[in-house]
Amino acid sequence: MRDRTGRECLYVPSCRFGLYLALRHWCRPGGRVLMSPVNDDVIFFVVLAAGLRPVQAPLRAQDGSIDTAAVPDPVWRSLSAVLTTNLYGNPDPAPELRARCDALGIPLIEDVAHAIGSRVADGRPVGDYGDASVFSLSKHTAAGTGGFLTVADPARRAALEEARDDLLLPPRAASELAYALRPYAEAGVRGLRLVRAARAVMRLLGREERREIRMPLRAAELERAVAAAPALGPFHSWVRVDLHDYRITPGQARLRRTIRLLDRLDERLTAHLDGTRRLLDSPWGKQGPGPVQPLFRVPLLVADRDAAIAALARRRITTGYLYDPPLDDYASELFTDPSPDPGPARWFARHALPADPLKAARILAVLREEGIRPADGAPAGQATGKTGPHRDGTGG
Repeated sequence: MRDRTGRECLYVPSCRFGLYLALRHWCRPGGRVLMSPVNDDVIFFVVLAAGLRPVQAPLRAQDGSIDTAAVPDPVWRSLSAVLTTNLYGNPDPAPELRARCDALGIPLIEDVAHAIGSRVADGRPVGDYGDASVFSLSKHTAAGTGGFLTVADPARRAALEEARDDLLLPPRAASELAYALRPYAEAGVRGLRLVRAARAVMRLLGREERREIRMPLRAAELERAVAAAPALGPFHSWVRVDLHDYRITPGQARLRRTIRLLDRLDERLTAHLDGTRRLLDSPWGKQGPGPVQPLFRVPLLVADRDAAIAALARRRITTGYLYDPPLDDYASELFTDPSPDPGPARWFARHALPADPLKAARILAVLREEGIRPADGAPAGQATGKTGPHRDGTGG
């Protein structure tokens, strides 16, 4: 990873753990962090656990990236950091965000979980702009564990390594055994088309816990956790969702498999790129600015997302990585500053169908056969960068 990124790297057991580490290192408790409202709720709880106030950014409805021009000037001046999402692999506007952060003297932290192979429009790779950038090995590599925290300043690595080791939990034999058996258990039940059994296995292994898209907020309990921040312990029940070993020191079996899969990363990226092109060329695809990226998931924009999900499920194609409703609607002003222009994020979250590029042919066949219509009427957003009346947008 040092050779790939050109930066000093620190192995972490999960991307969420790496982001917590970075936020604690660069931000003082009580600070305000600009982030995307169309994001995994786990990351929202990581920001809270770091003792920080999430500030939801306005988005571009076409691809879910941060709309820098629509962030009011007073909001920029109030920030302690910016956290990108690079949703599904579509790059956030890193050059503009880097310039803003430099002018304000605050850190830019890049979440590169979905974007390990993506490049910004100027050709630089995602993860090359942040003071810290956090990569996941659970996504494109399909390792199901691990990540890397990379730093622009090599001198910071030693302090981050010490902080990491203080936060890590010791290896657990049961966790390592579950990790070693997981691929075989999943392959076995899916090979037999036992979909319910497959989901039960995933839940047993701590890989799937949600009954709905968003986990229950549990506001009263969350208020008590926020009062105890910064600390991971009070937020453990939220941060661990779908990944119970997010802060456990990895064993040798886990590391060996991760290294083996990481060695195949470029091959996987090529396959993702091919599938992405096919999906973007469809009636439901929307090409963002710059060249086509090897997206982790391609957000196809469909008129009725739930109908599309049901149609795919009937063909045993599971749709994951949904982030609806946006975080400001999910958490309320009690726990986050809402976006100044929530309409585009609501529209995108309601219509985005995350499609696996490795299943492009099957997904497109289902959408065509079922007559799934493309979405239309995307709101443009205010894009003024000034304070003023807020657009309500449409809920969903």
